[in-house]
Amino acid sequence: MCTNFIKKIKKIMIKINNKITKSNFKSGFIGVVGRPNVGKSTLINELIGRKLSITSHRPQTTRHRIHAIDTTDNYQMVFVDTPGIHMGNYKAINSYMNRVASLAIMDVDVILWLIEVGKWTKEDLRVLEHITQIDVPVILCINKIDKLKSPQEVLPFLNKIFQKYQPTDLFPLSAFKKNDICVLRELVLQYLPKQTLIFDADYITDRSEKFIVAEFIREKLMRHLKDELPYDLTVEIEQFEQDRNLQRIASHIFVDKASQKNIVIGNKGVMLKLIGTEARKSIEGFLDRKVFLKLRVKVKQGWSDDKRALASLGYD
Repeated sequence: MCTNFIKKIKKIMIKINNKITKSNFKSGFIGVVGRPNVGKSTLINELIGRKLSITSHRPQTTRHRIHAIDTTDNYQMVFVDTPGIHMGNYKAINSYMNRVASLAIMDVDVILWLIEVGKWTKEDLRVLEHITQIDVPVILCINKIDKLKSPQEVLPFLNKIFQKYQPTDLFPLSAFKKNDICVLRELVLQYLPKQTLIFDADYITDRSEKFIVAEFIREKLMRHLKDELPYDLTVEIEQFEQDRNLQRIASHIFVDKASQKNIVIGNKGVMLKLIGTEARKSIEGFLDRKVFLKLRVKVKQGWSDDKRALASLGYD
């Protein structure tokens, strides 16, 4: 009898605790914006504590809107990774990326605006133009603050920005140190509304595994290929099948010109093999299982400036 009574008490306490947790639970969308190559994807990966968004030293690495989801017992933060807002719509894909970036932050609860200390460009100004059209709290994150010899050095730079715009809050970042990330997460939490989960608790993104896998492959291409070639290619997954604990993946790498195909493959296939090896390791870490990866290079002339081709490749 005593054991049954204790079990009943525990059930009641669990229900009470759940009610308390739900009443204080916060969730919301956090738009992470900034010019190309300022570190948005890297920051999001640090905030959620795992690799999800692809990164490289090249601007415009991110092409799509991605939700990166961090869920705990007290909150669910949905970080919206966006392409860098940049000047000019040279091709259909550039127009697509700028459109995605501007639309992605229209319905967020708070914005993290990432800039680099001491560096203000026309593209930063373009981002500011988008931000001023949205009525939500804006946390201005100043990256690479650790490069300064003293904190006072940032004051003239901040004064220049504050003459143009006064953010809701200000947060200095030192190369994404863990302590800074924890404090930033707490600051974001202050601006999120009290509401229930937006996504299921076990979600880490709204994108499919196939999408993330294609992005990991494109990341390695961006990192290893030179000049403008990385911008003239895209990746499409043709096969994605699981055989027990082995994931079989076949992918097409589409390039814009026939001459680019040999560059991607490399002498005796060395470049393609290198990209495949690095991509496979990243994919295995993400899927948590062994991967057999097959890459093929194909020519799809003019794909980046063809709206139909873009739509067929997932840019819609």
